[in-house]
Amino acid sequence: MKSPKVCVLRTAGTNCDRETAFAFEQAGAEAELVHINRFIQRVKALDEYQILALPGGFSYGDDISAGKVLANELKCKLAGQIRKFISDGKLVIGICNGFQILVKAGLLPGNEAMEQEASLIINDSGQFRDEWVHLKLTGPLSEKLPGKCIWTRDMPSVIYLPIAHGEGKFVVADDGVLKRLKKNGQIVFQYADGQGALAGFPCNPNGSRENIAGICDETGHILGMMPHPERHFKAVQDPRWRNGPGSAFGDGYALFKNGVAYAAKHS
Repeated sequence: MKSPKVCVLRTAGTNCDRETAFAFEQAGAEAELVHINRFIQRVKALDEYQILALPGGFSYGDDISAGKVLANELKCKLAGQIRKFISDGKLVIGICNGFQILVKAGLLPGNEAMEQEASLIINDSGQFRDEWVHLKLTGPLSEKLPGKCIWTRDMPSVIYLPIAHGEGKFVVADDGVLKRLKKNGQIVFQYADGQGALAGFPCNPNGSRENIAGICDETGHILGMMPHPERHFKAVQDPRWRNGPGSAFGDGYALFKNGVAYAAKHS
């Protein structure tokens, strides 16, 4: 089976691209770091790839608001390529700054007009939060009753990942957007305690509405999340690793494995 190709999109201020590429490569994909200008100048085309990954960092210094400038570039300069990529059933993931970009480009929660319906704003604490959090996976997770999101198939109901953000509070334009997210099963991750129960600060480190830490689009192909799965790809990245069961992989591994396996099967 041919390895799927992953485009790890980068620009000025991106700083988690190499870790993200490494995770995809370890999961069996061929990852390439590509500057957005290569697509704008048509040196490269998105249809060369099966997965588009928007990694963490501070794209363009988070001028205006986190991820907004790169979001505008995607929407205004690459909308045609993006729409075709999505309509072809290919996969997209945005992590931290990448999630901020997807939301502000109107790709999440997702609508035909690519209009922004949600945002990620300054944490309630007013502080940059750099810590580990527990996440509850929302919805059915078994192979027989999979959740909507293809990235999270067969993952444990509670996982442990690090965060590093100053603008991670998930908010929606109105209650209708939130109702739609719930109705369509688009809420993927929620901040929780170690047992998976939803709780306030510090379990919810930024004050996100409904403790939301990650969502997908209606197809389950586009995932955005604030925590960093690429930073818990190996078990030794976990601060508790000496007390762990001995697995070589961390909680983020399955997410990349799922994406690569799906892309390989459907490309």
